[in-house]
Amino acid sequence: MKRGFYFLACCLWFFFIGCGHLIQNPSESADNQRQKTAATSAPAGNSDGGAEFNRTVGTFKINGSPLDEQELGSYEEGKTAVLAKKSEGVLDEALDLCQVSQEFWQNGELENALDALDQAYALILKADTSDHAKLIQQKEDLRFMISKRILEIYASRNIVVNGSYNEIPRILNKHVQVEIDRFTIGPEREFFVQSYKRSGRYRQHIVAALREAGLPEELSWLPLIESGFKVKALSRSRALGLWQFIPSTGYKFGLKRNKLIDERMDPEKSTRAAIDYLKELHAIFGDWTTVLAAYNCGEGRVLNVIRRQNLNYLDNFWDLYERLPRETARYVPRFLATLHILDQPEKYGLNLAAVDMPPQYETVTISKQVHLKDVARSIDVSENEIYELNPELRYKICPEDEYPLKVPPYKGEFLL
Repeated sequence: MKRGFYFLACCLWFFFIGCGHLIQNPSESADNQRQKTAATSAPAGNSDGGAEFNRTVGTFKINGSPLDEQELGSYEEGKTAVLAKKSEGVLDEALDLCQVSQEFWQNGELENALDALDQAYALILKADTSDHAKLIQQKEDLRFMISKRILEIYASRNIVVNGSYNEIPRILNKHVQVEIDRFTIGPEREFFVQSYKRSGRYRQHIVAALREAGLPEELSWLPLIESGFKVKALSRSRALGLWQFIPSTGYKFGLKRNKLIDERMDPEKSTRAAIDYLKELHAIFGDWTTVLAAYNCGEGRVLNVIRRQNLNYLDNFWDLYERLPRETARYVPRFLATLHILDQPEKYGLNLAAVDMPPQYETVTISKQVHLKDVARSIDVSENEIYELNPELRYKICPEDEYPLKVPPYKGEFLL
């Protein structure tokens, strides 16, 4: 009987001991249970090496060891640094491929050069530059450089053996069709017809200069949409002449401007300047439609649009169309519309047979300041006739220095 009593007492004692232990450590027991649950539910191959985050209690653990707030920050910084280092390596590798592409290009291996740039671009797309301003800028600069290099390579491919560039493609889309309609059945029909008529005065010289420079003859129609072939056309932005140069761009390409002379209105000198500008733009962009957009609004603005674009590559003007100023966005379709109409004017109901004749003149050097009315009187022609041959003379006065003055044929001898 006593033995049974002692046995029952021992059982009760162990029971109460166990209950007391559970009451004193409830959180530890729960933690153990949660760790067991996490261990069985964690996916195999965890990339964080056993790191886990308990969203319920906000506890971050690595390999089961809890981190305080400072340690957690250090861990995140370390992880970010590793990712940044990896991205830097990717960008460096892309830059190396750009150098390889440059070497291929210099050796004339254009296809290999383009392939290397393709690989470089694929790499920079993989680079994770989020939250790293320096890496973001480096990635953007590299992306822009690759796009520009591709354009330069395509530009070099567009030069044929005889030194002439390929002709401008006759693209016809809804934007071009809108401009065709404006020129043929819309409000600008008369402008188009009269501009075409005036083209006869200058286009012969322009075509010859373009041929000599190896540029497409189609560019001879650019003054039609620029100025309507008016040598004194002045825009709201102060662009002047057949080719609509602003003062700074005119100065850059050698057009003199002072109180008596503005060579932006000289058809021959402004044509040479326009050709030099177009050649420079083609060396930058390679695509003629993009060149024309840059001619209209400036290469800096187009380059900024290219830099901000979200497209993989800049292939041509139409990649930029929606991002350009409205005037520039219309400019290229207007030029392409002009080419389509001039290819088949009858198709659009236009009779474009008659054009003005180019001016005939000879050049005489004037070594003193003189008014054109005095010149006209001495050679028995009208002042206006002399002025039409020399529209760059702002106030109809020759400068003091020696000046090549154009006069009607066989009249120069009366000034000598």
